Amino acid sequence: MLLRPNQVKYNKKNKGKNNTKLELRSNKLQFGILGLQALEKGRITARQIEAVRRTITGLTKRKSKVWIRIFPDHPITKKPTEVRMGKGKGGVSYWVCNVKPGRILYEVVGNDIPLLKLALKTASNKLPISVQIIERKLK
Repeated sequence: MLLRPNQVKYNKKNKGKNNTKLELRSNKLQFGILGLQALEKGRITARQIEAVRRTITGLTKRKSKVWIRIFPDHPITKKPTEVRMGKGKGGVSYWVCNVKPGRILYEVVGNDIPLLKLALKTASNKLPISVQIIERKLK
């Protein structure tokens, strides 16, 4: 099941800017002991978010807890093929999440740390941006 907002005030948004400024709020691990952190800016679609989640849960055989820290709340519109110019903006085609560098995308917790690292490394291949695996420092 793909992620998308239940209700939005306006159906279509402008493209907007995704500056290369660093993420200031969601840049630390909150829930898990391992996480995926974005190293560059980009757009992650709802399909990619779901593909990463399925990869992590499949490789860990559902023995881990996964937190998704991003949500696709930005609509991308597209006009059908072979349609003439004009006649307004196209309908919403899919939903994306604009990601800044430093953003935590996923967090996991479980007993088998090497398996979790392998799952995160495998899942990172499904993302269009470069990411790194970060670990919580235990006191």
